[in-house]
Formats: sequence, C-alpha cells, structure tokens
Amino acid sequence: MKAIISIIMGSTSDLKIMEKAAGFFEEMEIPFEMNALSAHRTPEEVEKFAKNAEVNGIKVIVAGAGMAAHLPGVIASMTTVPVVGVPINATLDGLDALLAIVQMPPGIPVATVGINGALNAAILAAQMIATGDIAMMEKTRKYKETLKQKIVKANEDLSKIEYKFKTN
Repeated sequence: MKAIISIIMGSTSDLKIMEKAAGFFEEMEIPFEMNALSAHRTPEEVEKFAKNAEVNGIKVIVAGAGMAAHLPGVIASMTTVPVVGVPINATLDGLDALLAIVQMPPGIPVATVGINGALNAAILAAQMIATGDIAMMEKTRKYKETLKQKIVKANEDLSKIEYKFKTN
C-alpha cells in the first residue's frame, strides 16, 4: 500500500487536530502518510518532501500549522500537488494562522479550510481525488449521505423533546 495523501503538521502539538483527517482517511480506506515537518525548524526536510511529493505518488497534501503558519504555503511553493491548509488555533484564536495560510501570493494557491478544520480538509482532499476515481466518488457520496441522515435523525430526536410552549 502506498500513500496518496500526505498529512503534514508543523509539530506533534498539532496532532489532536490533524488526527481528525487521519480518522476520515481510515474510514474511507485512503492510504495516507503522516509527518511533522516545520517550515522554520526543518526547512530542508520540508523542501525535500515538497519537491518529491508528486514522484512519491502523493495526490493531495493536507498541511496544518498554527501561529506563523507558513508550512502550507512553503510546501505549495515547491510542488504542483494541491495543498489544503488547516489553520490551527495555537494563538490569537487561530486568526493569525488563518490569515497566514489564506493570503497567498498569485501563483501559489493553498485551499484553506476553517480554523481547526482538519476533517473538512480531509473531505476536500477525498473530493479532489474522486474527480478521477469513480469508486472514491461513490464513497464520498455515501459519506455525505450519512451526514444528512445524522441531521434527519437529530431532528426526529428533537421532535420528541417536550416543552410547555414548544409547538412542534
């Protein structure tokens, strides 16, 4: 089995957030790799990873970072593999990371999800892969259908809760 998605985080302190992506890839049976690489502390390793991602079979990179949050953009600057950035709430309610990831210069796009949105990043990565993979498209469709069913069930459960002035 060879990874087609890479989960990268600036440090293992980001694992609590990024493992939501890993759990989704496990559920969807998508082979992935997971590494801690720092744009500031291990720039040579980041460069090696980014420049070799495509030849190593990686189709999408999910990169999480907090604070200065340069990791997703640095990776995107060195590869044509799509990068999905996950801003992590390390300081300033995550707004510093969000702005650092979303405000990329022309030619260096990073798809960016909400603060601590590793699950959405994983779903987006699966949808990207699904554009060329009918089986993955069907798995993604089924996953989204389960989300719909959870809300339908939640609404049914709400209808059973009684209040004196509740009308439904």
